[in-house]
Amino acid sequence: MPRIARSNRGRARGGVLALCLALTAAALPALAAPAYADEIPNAPGHRLVEPYTGAPATPRPVPGTPPPQHPYLAANGRSGMHADAAGSGTYPWSGPLGRAPEVTSEKMAAIGGECATVTFDKGGRLVTVCGTFTGFLVKLLDPRTLRTLAEHKLPQRPSTVEAITRLDFSKIFKDTSGGAYAYLDDRDRLVLADSRQHIVRLAHEQAADGTWRFVVEDDWDLTAHVPHDCVSWTNLYPTGTCDPVTSVMPDWDGRIWWVTRQGRVGTVHPRTGDIRSVRLTGEEIQNSFSVAADGVSIVSDHALYSFEAAPDGTPKILWRETYDRGTGTKPGSVNQGSGTTPDLFGTEDDYVAITDNADGRMNVLVHRRDPGIPASRRQVCKVPVFGADASTTDNSMVSHGNSLVVENNYGYENVTSLTFGRSVVGGVTRIDVRADGSGCDTVWESPVRSPSTVPKLSAANGLLYFYTKEPHRLGVDAWYLTAVDFRTGEPRWKRLTGTGVAYDNNWAPVTLGPDGTAYVGVFNGLVAVRDAG
Repeated sequence: MPRIARSNRGRARGGVLALCLALTAAALPALAAPAYADEIPNAPGHRLVEPYTGAPATPRPVPGTPPPQHPYLAANGRSGMHADAAGSGTYPWSGPLGRAPEVTSEKMAAIGGECATVTFDKGGRLVTVCGTFTGFLVKLLDPRTLRTLAEHKLPQRPSTVEAITRLDFSKIFKDTSGGAYAYLDDRDRLVLADSRQHIVRLAHEQAADGTWRFVVEDDWDLTAHVPHDCVSWTNLYPTGTCDPVTSVMPDWDGRIWWVTRQGRVGTVHPRTGDIRSVRLTGEEIQNSFSVAADGVSIVSDHALYSFEAAPDGTPKILWRETYDRGTGTKPGSVNQGSGTTPDLFGTEDDYVAITDNADGRMNVLVHRRDPGIPASRRQVCKVPVFGADASTTDNSMVSHGNSLVVENNYGYENVTSLTFGRSVVGGVTRIDVRADGSGCDTVWESPVRSPSTVPKLSAANGLLYFYTKEPHRLGVDAWYLTAVDFRTGEPRWKRLTGTGVAYDNNWAPVTLGPDGTAYVGVFNGLVAVRDAG
């Protein structure tokens, strides 16, 4: 479950504040600039690390049937953070093979500017949401130059106001609402929930003179169903409740589903505007969710759910499975619960997979989705991963065929976590469900250190893509796009993207574009890596 940002507690809070104040002071002369067309700056030390290691990979396509194409989403690979409605993180086209890969970047703001969700319209242009300290920006970008073609400003999140007025930046760094999760629909319109508890549908269009603009086509107000006494510059100390909307996705009938941090699950009928909702009392939802023709899979900090809509649109629970949520929040997790968006997968059976938050070692959990399955047969396997007392993930797994790939985010909290040459313990594991559904097996384990990215797989070339950082004895903070063989877990090549906090991806995913480019949202904007020529 990627986030725009989040923070350590206690003493680290002061470190975040100090960092932000330093960045602000450095950036004040540029704050008045309306747009940025600059490369993201490197921190000192970028000449002390290898720009490229390994060798170009030979494409080895991975056989398997892709997830079904959702009728109300853009084509698989183009529609959202997790590539498709199933949350697979798998793309039908190739990413870079490591042939003299070139790196370009675009600074999106004086402070911040991270572009997390990246989607692609039918013309190959990027439709993305970038987080800045002054508010989220919906941007239309040229895929080659990363130049901004159009921009639409979203309302500022309450967490930003709280962070500034309370001097507590954990308010920002634990907030997954306000547009961080968004999807592109089958008509190239971006759909998201903003910080006003409104669901907005944005089209982009080109004028006769060649310029582009965003147009709000629809705006559905959820405030009759969601508490909305939120902090703002005119309401600094609200007395009521604020429940931010975390994520939105359409079901197979075209209803737009939405979830909130405090456990509300709802739908909007896009034609009539009818809104229905239920609440999972005492539970929190900080992840996005996945959708198939047989239902909507949602994970809270207590349980995994399968939902369907009743005839009037009210969310109806098909089944619920609790999991081991541990005894507290681990460093590298946003709350005391699963950090994964559910993966819907399987070659012969319909499975759903998440991770738990068990003490000691986190487990990968695989369940059968069929609501008619007896509870005693629901779980296929429970596989512990990574080291004792150093095991958690807050990012969706990659799924393809009967395979799952999970990374270890233990120890990463925010952009201050890995400064001065530090890194995480790391680790990546591939787990396969047996062909007969009798259980699961660990296929390989890799020491790759991918602190906080949502990894991706290219089914066309057989490479997994991670965003990695190794410890450095001289204190250089070097970030790399790293390609790993899906079959063996062996690294094939890695390319330096940049050095310093500005290149920390801070929970943003790797995204593979239809032209073979790999994009990574980083703290100060967006990075692109593509093969030369």
